[in-house]
Amino acid sequence: MSQTGDRDAGTVRASVFTEPGTPVRTVEVQLAPPGPGEVEVAIAGAGVCHSDLHVVKGEWDVPAPVVLGHEGSGVVTALGAGVTGLEVGDHVVLSWVPGCGGCRQCELGRPWQCEVAANVVAAGGVLFDGTSRWSRDGAPLHHYLGVSSFAERVVVPASGAVRIRRDAPLDVVALVGCAVATGVGAVRNTAGVEEGATVAVIGCGGVGLSCIQGARLAKAGRIVAVDIDAAKLEHARRLGATDTVDSSATDAVEALKALVPEGLDYIFDAIGKIVTTEQAIAALGLGGAAVIVGLPPTGSTARFDPLVLAEANQRILGSNYGSVDPQRDIPALVDLYMDGELDLDSLVSGRRPLEAAQDALDDLAAGGALRTLLVPSLVAPQ
Repeated sequence: MSQTGDRDAGTVRASVFTEPGTPVRTVEVQLAPPGPGEVEVAIAGAGVCHSDLHVVKGEWDVPAPVVLGHEGSGVVTALGAGVTGLEVGDHVVLSWVPGCGGCRQCELGRPWQCEVAANVVAAGGVLFDGTSRWSRDGAPLHHYLGVSSFAERVVVPASGAVRIRRDAPLDVVALVGCAVATGVGAVRNTAGVEEGATVAVIGCGGVGLSCIQGARLAKAGRIVAVDIDAAKLEHARRLGATDTVDSSATDAVEALKALVPEGLDYIFDAIGKIVTTEQAIAALGLGGAAVIVGLPPTGSTARFDPLVLAEANQRILGSNYGSVDPQRDIPALVDLYMDGELDLDSLVSGRRPLEAAQDALDDLAAGGALRTLLVPSLVAPQ
């Protein structure tokens, strides 16, 4: 029973993916009330990310049909039984790794590696109890990463709804839930970039530009942005890059070695293609670390010379969700935005209604968009 009293399953609009090759459709679905330890959230904004695109293209195998979206923010509208620390009316950013608090990884202080979130929520397309709150015409739908933010309202684990300050623009801070936490966190938490270090970031989309901002906040001595898009490289300069490499016109590894002959301390692959991962490893200096932030299609493999890696004392680091503690890091990142230290507004390339979810995904696939925000309150053009 919800703490808001008797609530029938509600009808909401949501963007549903069924199978690769079939467009995402925004339709009416049913959303059951929150169960114990869960909350309902009215979505203010949902960012469209490459992880959603991987699903639509069939590069990641997820349970379907599924309500897409994993980057979102909104207002708490109902509480399930036993929820503490949140109230109806709270402004929240949603986390796609809702820590269970009881698995070995959570107990070791690594909520970004929560075993229940990975093995039940992400793999099963359900919530902690193994069931879904979504249905359509009596048939269950799946949750995407415990969020499903491409919808008017959602039900999520309470640990996946992180309370933030109320004066922050609620749609824009949706980006903190994935792109910004992932990028800044990769620099701060996974890599621990030191002041004065030399850094390169391959890929200047929403995550890569967040890596660049993280490197600027860490006071890196040199920050090199690498991309094939001149406009994105110029954007990277505005956000803190000291140098740029147009990898459409030159070999990225040779260009990085020419800019920093001693080799780079940290290189962040914010794309996740095999070629960019191999470039990140190949351009490292002595003791350098390649940080793999972008996620490739399932089953991809990269090549590197392990002898060079060992002799140069280099490292390859995987960075899942920027190694963030959502309850700690998400409010802090929102504070940095409100204090003018992080630029979120320029990462938003446009706003669209839910009905345009497929168009937003197409824009992202074409390479021109940074982060389109789906805003459920917007009315689709007739």
